[in-house]
Amino acid sequence: MSDERSIPIKIADEILRGAYANQMVVRHTREEFVLDFLSVFPPEAVVNARVIVSPGHMKRILRALEDNVLKYESAHGRIADAEPPTAGPAN
Repeated sequence: MSDERSIPIKIADEILRGAYANQMVVRHTREEFVLDFLSVFPPEAVVNARVIVSPGHMKRILRALEDNVLKYESAHGRIADAEPPTAGPAN
């Protein structure tokens, strides 16, 4: 069954390669959430990507992430919680 609302997706080569992140910082205002993805390799941290979304879209992202983690765990077993980072970026 095809979705009449589907649209083709283009992805630039530099985006397709992806960006490694081992930490994330989330901030918000009334109008938006800002997600900064960082690579932390002391003595510095580098923001590799920044994603800005509306509060409504953030809730959809959370539901999609939760659904995918549950599917992953169903197929591969429970994911152990990671230890929190010992040192983070200065805020």
